[in-house]
Amino acid sequence: MRSVENALGMEIPLNAQYIRNIIMGAHAVHDHIVHFYHLCALDWVDIVSALSADAKATAKLGQSLSPWKRNSFEEIRGAQKRLQTLVDSGQLGIYGSGYWGHPAMKLAPEVNLLAATHYLQALEYQRKINNVVAILGSKTPHIQNMAVGGVSNAINLDSPDTLNMEKLYLIKTLIAEADDFVKQVAMVDVAAIGAFYAEWTGYGKGVTNYLSAPDMPMDTKGTSFELPGGYIPGGDISKFTAIKSFNDPFFEDNVKESIKHSWYDGEWNRTPYEGETVPKYTDWQDDGKYSWVKAPTFQDEPAQVGPLANVLCMFAAGHKPTQKYATQVLDTVSSLVGSKVGVGALHSTIGRIAARVIRCAVLNDTLENQWTALVNNIASGDTTTFNPPSFPKGEVQGFGYHEAPRGILSHWIVIDNGKIKNYQAVVPSTWNAGPRNSKDDLGPYEAALLGNPVAEPERPLEILRTIHSFDPCLACAVHMVDKNNNEIVKVKVL
Repeated sequence: MRSVENALGMEIPLNAQYIRNIIMGAHAVHDHIVHFYHLCALDWVDIVSALSADAKATAKLGQSLSPWKRNSFEEIRGAQKRLQTLVDSGQLGIYGSGYWGHPAMKLAPEVNLLAATHYLQALEYQRKINNVVAILGSKTPHIQNMAVGGVSNAINLDSPDTLNMEKLYLIKTLIAEADDFVKQVAMVDVAAIGAFYAEWTGYGKGVTNYLSAPDMPMDTKGTSFELPGGYIPGGDISKFTAIKSFNDPFFEDNVKESIKHSWYDGEWNRTPYEGETVPKYTDWQDDGKYSWVKAPTFQDEPAQVGPLANVLCMFAAGHKPTQKYATQVLDTVSSLVGSKVGVGALHSTIGRIAARVIRCAVLNDTLENQWTALVNNIASGDTTTFNPPSFPKGEVQGFGYHEAPRGILSHWIVIDNGKIKNYQAVVPSTWNAGPRNSKDDLGPYEAALLGNPVAEPERPLEILRTIHSFDPCLACAVHMVDKNNNEIVKVKVL
C-alpha cells in the first residue's frame, strides 16, 4: 500500500495511520514473543533437564528475579507435570527434535524449568496481543482491512457493528496484559539467559552496517514518526544517519540488489525499480551462483536488518524509551554476571535476541501511545479512515517501507496508465540471508557464522543459535519455480 500511495503522492487520514500502527505494533509484539519462547529459546533451554528441577527452588528463583504473579510454586509445578506427562507419553511433539543433553546446553535444571514454564505461559500472551490484530484487521493472519488510501474500518461510537469504544477498550486491556508479560517475564528471561551464556556476546557479530526504517507515522504525509530509523555504518552509532520521511531519497537512492550469486538470469546489480525475477538454476557453484535469495545492498554495502539494527538506530537517534529498556536489560545482565556489560555486547548472537525483547518493550509503550492518539482524534470529531486513490495517465513509480518484525521491508512499484508495470519486494530475510553481492562481500548470515564454535558437527546447535537469532523467514525471501523451471502461478493484472 505504502509503495502505491507514495507513487500517487497520497495523504492518509490520521485514524488510518493510527489503526495501521496499532495493527503493526501488536503483530510485532506477537511475533517477538513467539520468536523468543517458541522458536529460539529451545536452542538455549534444555526441556528434558527441567524435569529434574526442584519446583520450589524454581519458584523461589523466579520470585527473586521478577514480581511476575505467575512465578508461583503451583504454576511451576503444574508446568513440570505437563512436561512429564508429555515425555511419559513417548510423543514429544514440539519438543521432539531438540538437541537435549547437548554439551553446549549449560543452564541449571531450575533455570530450565522456569523458562519452560514461561514457554507455556507465552502461548497465552501471544494469543492475547494477536487478538488486537484480529479486532482491527477482521482476522489474523492475512488481515482484511487494509486499502490503498487508508483502512476499511468504519468508526461509529454508537454502533455495535463498527469500531466503537467497547472494542477500543478491549484493545487497551489486551495491550496492558501483554505489556506485563513482556516487561516482567520476557525481558528478565532474556537477560538471565544472556548472563548464563555471556560468552555468546563474542560470537555472531558479522555485518555491522545496520539499516532500519522509521515507523508509526504520526501525520498524514509520513514525515513525522514515533519510532526513528536510519543507517549506521560499521557499527559506529556516532555515524547514524536518519531516514526522515516516506519520500526520503537517502533510502530510495541507496538500495540495490545483486544477482551475481543468485539463481536468476544475468549478473546485474540494480535498483528495485529495475529489478527482475527470471529464474535460471545452475546447481551449486562455490564461486558462482548458489542461492535463490538476491543480495541487497545499501550504499553498495551489505547491511544487517532486524530488531538489533532497529534498536541501535533508535538508541543512536536518542529515542528515550529504547535507551531506557536497553539500559534496563544490560544492567540486569551486568548484575547477574558481576561486571559491566555495555551496548557493544549487542553486536552478537545473544545481542540480537536481547534487542528483540528490548524492541518488544518499546512497542508496548508505542501501542499505548497510538491507542491514545486514535481515541483523542476520534473524540475531536474526526472519523475519516480512507481517501480514495486517483491513478494518473503515464508512468509513476514509488516505494514504501515498514519496520517489520524481522527488519526493514520495502516494496517498489512502477505504474503505467493505472496498471502495474513492475513490482519488487526487498524483504528483511533477503537482506540477512542474501548471498555474496556483486563485490563478493558476505551477507549477514554468512558473516555471522564465521568463528562460531561447534562442539558436535553432527548436532550443530551453535549454528542454529546464530541463524535463529535473525528469526529467518526464507519463505518471504525466495521465489520458487518447479523442477522444470515452469511458473507455478501467474497473476493477471486486470
